[in-house]
Amino acid sequence: MLSKKIVFFFPFLLCFISKAQELPPISIITPQQYAAENQNWDISQNQNNLIYIANNGGLLEYNGAEWKLYAVPNNSIVRSVKAIGDKVFTGSFMDFGYWQKNALGVLEYYSLRESLNLQLVDGEQFWNIENIDGWIIFQSLSRIYLINLEKKEVKRIDAKATIGKMIYVDNTLYYQELGVGLFKIENEKRKPVSNSSFFKENKIITILKQNNQLLYLTENNGFYTIKNEEPVKWITSLNTDKISVYNAIKLKDNGIVVGTISNGVYFLNEDGSLKYKLNRQKGISNNTVLSLFEDRFKNVWLGLDNGINFINNSSRFNVFTDNDGKLGTVYTSIVHNGYLYLGTNQGLFYKEIKKQTNFNFIPGTKGQVWILKNIDNTLFCGHDKGTLIIENNKIKNFIKNAPGTWDFKPINKDKSLVLQGNYNGLHILKKQNGSWEYKNRLEGLNMSSRFFENIGNTIYVNHELKGLYRLKVDADYKKVLNKEYLSVSKEGSGSNIIKFNGSLLYSSSQGIFTLKNNEFVKDSMYSNLFKDYSSLTTLMKIKEDSTKLWRYANDNISILSFGSISSEPKLTNIPVARNVVNSVAGFENMTQVGDIGYLVGTSNGYLVLNNLNKADTEQLNININSIEAYKRDDPKFKVNLFESSTLKNKENNIAFHYSFPFFNTIVKNKYQYQLKGLSNKWSNWSQNTSQLFENLPYGEYTFNVRGKSGNNTTNTASYTFTIERPFYLSNIAIAIYIFACVLLFKLIDVYYKNKQKRALLKTQQKLSRKELENKQQLTQLNNEKLKLDIENKNRELAISTMSIIKKNEFLNTIKKELIKANLGNKVSSVIKIIDKNINNTDDWKLFQEAFNNADKDFLNKIKAKHSTLTPNDLKLCAYLRLNLSSKEIAPLLNISPRSVEVKRYRLRKKMNLPHETSLTSYILEL
Repeated sequence: MLSKKIVFFFPFLLCFISKAQELPPISIITPQQYAAENQNWDISQNQNNLIYIANNGGLLEYNGAEWKLYAVPNNSIVRSVKAIGDKVFTGSFMDFGYWQKNALGVLEYYSLRESLNLQLVDGEQFWNIENIDGWIIFQSLSRIYLINLEKKEVKRIDAKATIGKMIYVDNTLYYQELGVGLFKIENEKRKPVSNSSFFKENKIITILKQNNQLLYLTENNGFYTIKNEEPVKWITSLNTDKISVYNAIKLKDNGIVVGTISNGVYFLNEDGSLKYKLNRQKGISNNTVLSLFEDRFKNVWLGLDNGINFINNSSRFNVFTDNDGKLGTVYTSIVHNGYLYLGTNQGLFYKEIKKQTNFNFIPGTKGQVWILKNIDNTLFCGHDKGTLIIENNKIKNFIKNAPGTWDFKPINKDKSLVLQGNYNGLHILKKQNGSWEYKNRLEGLNMSSRFFENIGNTIYVNHELKGLYRLKVDADYKKVLNKEYLSVSKEGSGSNIIKFNGSLLYSSSQGIFTLKNNEFVKDSMYSNLFKDYSSLTTLMKIKEDSTKLWRYANDNISILSFGSISSEPKLTNIPVARNVVNSVAGFENMTQVGDIGYLVGTSNGYLVLNNLNKADTEQLNININSIEAYKRDDPKFKVNLFESSTLKNKENNIAFHYSFPFFNTIVKNKYQYQLKGLSNKWSNWSQNTSQLFENLPYGEYTFNVRGKSGNNTTNTASYTFTIERPFYLSNIAIAIYIFACVLLFKLIDVYYKNKQKRALLKTQQKLSRKELENKQQLTQLNNEKLKLDIENKNRELAISTMSIIKKNEFLNTIKKELIKANLGNKVSSVIKIIDKNINNTDDWKLFQEAFNNADKDFLNKIKAKHSTLTPNDLKLCAYLRLNLSSKEIAPLLNISPRSVEVKRYRLRKKMNLPHETSLTSYILEL
């Protein structure tokens, strides 16, 4: 889809104007700007004020910001267009139908020929479309098709000759069959209008109703009315002998516009007189006008053989451009005695104000003309060479005494003395015998005095660089008695001193100051009017209108005035781009020029402001034309305009295209946007008609946009959209996270429980080990105690055994001594007692008990293992367990050591011990 944004209103292309005629601003749109073919056959406007043009390349759409081209399916030329409601009907080669915008803001085509299954004449093209009483009517050169979309009904009228043009006027649909006559359609049927030869011999371009009569415009013979079946010429300013008319329309102000082949376009007043003519020499880009259209704002669009032109009839301004460079930069202007005078950097020029004639140069005025002023019905001209008195468009008097005259101010009431500011100070002119002569220079001031005001014998002189001075002069205005520098503001450009509304004002970019009690103080009432403007020029008087001051403030002409009732000043802003005016800084000028309005000088001509008090009352509606989103490095896709959209997280680059179709002002439309969700702050005003937001984070957003044309603002258009969370923040992901967290917590819980169990088990095991160790230690202690007890028992047993041994040895000794004494029977009883004590079983029992305490169950174990052992054998075993020698055992058994050895031998045999096994070791190890 082709589209191209254009710089629509600037600069104005009013080229090669040969006569001094103020014309409405004209804009030229080239095929390169609208990006389609050269020829434009028809123009229409829809309910939203969008402009549609039938072009050789397809259907053109202009939304106030950019052009789009829509090609018909068969890629043919579009010959006709008619916007009806939300549909745009077009007629083309071998097809007709309508376009309707889809939810993406793109026009889609629906062929009525296909949907109604119509059979067309081979090569048929549709040149005109009308909408009457619910019927959409398409006209080709041979047929007229009447289509009722609601009823899906089709009727057809076949012509007997070529159809010229279908014309709807005075509630009647007319058409001409060339060479046959004029017809109208009644009850969906063809009906002749007149049998006059006039309609057979002349091609009727259009029919207009003017002053309650029908005007028939012919191709080559101008306008006619029909009276009594006879054509009557309607006299106009058209030169019908040299022009070929192609189309015409009646304007809302009852004027008529006539488009021609090769001769441009004529604008006629209601009475047929010529208002102005436009051709290539007078501003338009092509002389062949294929289509004409007046939009809802009373502007006229020209569809040309090469391009499109727009004539801003609704503008407050008319424009005169001197592209030949003969006039130069206009510094000053005035209307005097029926003539408009322009003072420029080329000299002084004039023309009759009510005639469309060229400006004439006044000989002898070559050079810079700074000021034109009417004092006592005398035209003063301030020139860089001095002062000129102009009379009858000639120099009556040339006063060269003081070069470089900036301005003139009358001194006395009879205006016979004039104070003039010059390059080198202030000078006095005097009127004597009806003639103005140089009187004297004001001594004591040598600086350039462009801005000055006098109040009695006090003169205030301002120099933009040197500052403001107050001069006290003598009664004869010959000498400065006192010169005082006034420090009003430390900084500021564009300063001036002005008498206004009974006060003396000092103005600069820092504010406006009022003279009070002999001092200048800042006046908040005046200053606050300009506090919001970033660009201000010098505040000046409007020449010939003492009730107003003016300056440029940003892209406005700002008029400062007082109401008829209110005592407070008011500011009237008139939108105009500074590059249109293109005036020399510091030399801006405006003059009230009688009935034609206010003339504003420019660097190559002038503007005429026609209506100073026109209010901006247009209802402007801004539209979001399309929305595009895309994922980085992927193609863009359009978004539904009528529903809030939800975009995937990666589709977070979104562009908005917006505009409002308003063409009335000579300033560019401006726009301001806001993206809630990103920032609540509105952007600065700019001319951009689209805005791209990249890498937006997820969330919900509302895009707001509004516009303004000059000082007239639009509504606010809004669109809400949402960018999804990334997957890792989506509901599914969050659910997964929650599940994972629950699972993780569960696992952690299980882990720590298991860990706790392991720790508990480990602790239990440790405690068990500790308990076991303690038990082992206790067992060891017990064992040690038992061992100690055993040792003690063994010690006791050993002591007991040794005691028995010693006792038995002692008793044996006594026994031996008794026997040795041979006392016979006297000691036998004693020997018996001794023997009894040696073999005392009580001693054995005591020993056995002690032995069992020391070596528990030994005797039982050896008895169980060797059941054949006798009690004496067990005694021997017990003594051997104590590791007693045979010598030590002998007293215990009351036998000899030799007998002990015998007992040992016998014991070995009972135990079946091998020869090499020690009996003592065996018993100890058991």
